[in-house]
Order: sequence, then C-alpha cells, then structure tokens
Amino acid sequence: MPELPEVETTMSALQPFVEKKIVSVDINNRNLRWKIEKDFEKNISNKKIISITRRAKYIIFKLEKVFLILHLGMSGSLRISRNDDNYFVKHDHIEFIFENEKIIFNDPRRFGVMDIFRGESHKLLDHLGPEPLEEWSAKDLYDKLQKRKSAIKICILDQKVVVGVGNIYACEALNRSGISPMRLANKIKLKECKTLVEEIKIILSEAIQAGGSTLRDFAAVDGTLGYFPHQFK
Repeated sequence: MPELPEVETTMSALQPFVEKKIVSVDINNRNLRWKIEKDFEKNISNKKIISITRRAKYIIFKLEKVFLILHLGMSGSLRISRNDDNYFVKHDHIEFIFENEKIIFNDPRRFGVMDIFRGESHKLLDHLGPEPLEEWSAKDLYDKLQKRKSAIKICILDQKVVVGVGNIYACEALNRSGISPMRLANKIKLKECKTLVEEIKIILSEAIQAGGSTLRDFAAVDGTLGYFPHQFK
C-alpha cells in the first residue's frame, strides 16, 4: 500500500496541474472501494484546480466550489499521458482530461477511493492524528501511548496516533531506534519516544527524497520507481 512518502511523491508530481481546468472525465469502471457517484463527472468537469495537497495518505484536490479526495488504496497509482495517446492499460478506471494531457487512475485491486465533498472536511479526515513531518513531538507520542497495551508497531500504524506511517516505515523506524516492534506501547519510555519520533521524521524525509518505495505496485506518475528499498534494513 502506498504510504506517506509515496503519496507525497505523487502529490508533488501533480503540482503542474494547479490552475488548469478539468475539461471532462471518462470513467471506465465506477466500482472502486466505494462506487463512484453518478454525478461525479458533472460535478468536476469544467472546474479549475485551485490547489493539490496531502493529508495523511489522502490527496485532496481543491476545485472551484468542490473538493475531490483520493486514496490510492492497496495498489492504486496515477500517471500522466498526452490526450492523443490512446494506449489503454488494464485497470485504467478513471481519466481526468485536460486541454493537452490527462491524469489516469489505475487500480488493479480496486481498493482506491475517490469522493467529492463540499466544505472544509470529509468523514475520512475528521479523526486523523498529527502529521509526522510537522509539529509532532516525543511528548505527543508518549501521551498517546500511556493507555495502550498493544504492541508499539500496531500503535504507530494507528492513524489516530500519527498519520502516514505504514508498515514499511514503522518497521524501519523501530529497527533504527533499537525498539522491538512487539514491545508494549505503554512501556515505551519518553526518551525512547524521542528517538523513535526523530527516526520516523528522518526515514520519511529520506524516502520522499528517494521517490518512495516500490515493492509490487507503486510507481510515480511518470512511471519511475521509488529507490528507497535500497536503504531498507
């Protein structure tokens, strides 16, 4: 599953589409994790993209009057193609058509999510924890762990504790911190939380610089693979 670095890499690559207008939308398969609503095309066609941001593992397109939220799911990816390129790839479900090019959403397992919302929030975003690369501290983590009797790795994967740190990076950060993933979360000391938070921030930053991690399905929007697996411990 794409984690924070892969989603950040994808979001950054989409920035050239800010201020461009979605001319039309072609949907080949509406059956993702949630079925694409029948008015999806109507609600975003002829709308200019105001901004493209990331929250946790979600990419959020701010359009004129509406927002589009995207989750890549287990195997989803985006790629950019020219409009006159009619090359169809199996599992290409949605195409966002611009004046000269298009963004194509491909998802073999169909666990991805696309939904339109109005206002400033969405039910998928309401209960998320802090962003690890922002003002997230050892004290924040330590306080969240005090009443948790599950393994520390399970807690790091909990999006209410901290967002975006999936299985790959939780394993790597715990290894670098010298903390067993099976340690009970409420037994982790504040000093250890400091080390763990620092390692999570470092490892996520390194992974973003490397273009994320490609295991089975993930590739950047230009088709290149992430090179962070070369640094896996």
